[in-house]
Amino acid sequence: MQIPLFFEDFLHPQPKPTGIDVFCRLKHFSIITYAIDPQRFDGLISERFKLDTIMIDGQEKGLLSVVPFVDVDFTSAVYPFPKFTMGQTNYRIYVIDTVTGEKCVWFLGTTLDSWTLFVPRLLWNLPWYSGKVTFDCEYDEQLACYTKYRMETQAEWASASVELAHNPDDMITLPGFPDLETGMVYLTHPLNGFFYRRDGKLGSYQVWHKQLNVSPGRLINARFDLLSRLGLVTESEQQSPYNVLIDPINEFTVYLPPRQVR
Repeated sequence: MQIPLFFEDFLHPQPKPTGIDVFCRLKHFSIITYAIDPQRFDGLISERFKLDTIMIDGQEKGLLSVVPFVDVDFTSAVYPFPKFTMGQTNYRIYVIDTVTGEKCVWFLGTTLDSWTLFVPRLLWNLPWYSGKVTFDCEYDEQLACYTKYRMETQAEWASASVELAHNPDDMITLPGFPDLETGMVYLTHPLNGFFYRRDGKLGSYQVWHKQLNVSPGRLINARFDLLSRLGLVTESEQQSPYNVLIDPINEFTVYLPPRQVR
């Protein structure tokens, strides 16, 4: 059972960037979440972690999110450096670190549309894969909403497509949580991520951001080949997500390099 969470307990001053830490703005940011039978996650997560589950209509569910966005102004957080733009999609599962008790996310992996992929993939052994990511979006500044939101990824590892509708005046509903704030902290504010590196070892990296200004979206259609292939969410189930959240743009700091967890 989820205990109440409060943003005031999770928001903290930004750690000072150093070295090769990165600043980026994430455009067309969305979080498309599915509620899944916990048994479907078997074998995907390190024994150090347990699923951070919720109860929906008397049934225990684990949550998984697909998070597409465009990195814009991707650059050094410390030094003058060229800025890059690249499409990206993260696949993450909400877990609890049994060593620290911290709520965090487990990354299945990432698709990235950039020649710079060799750095995270080869130098740091991250589970990142090449993909051609295309966004076709139209945002109405006066209405403060998307009139069109489409993303398509062509990739051997995780081809995907998604189309969303956006009405910020809709109500956000998060069944299984004691209140809206708890659910929003859970879904939008994990700052530590863990993953299996490409060499099979456990890795981690940390991000920092302010409270995200998300609003509710609605799925029109979706196809996430990775979720189908792993038996996590069938293509028909993908048409009925637990929740969709949209944030037109936000700012993240990523603390690098990722570390190997021993």
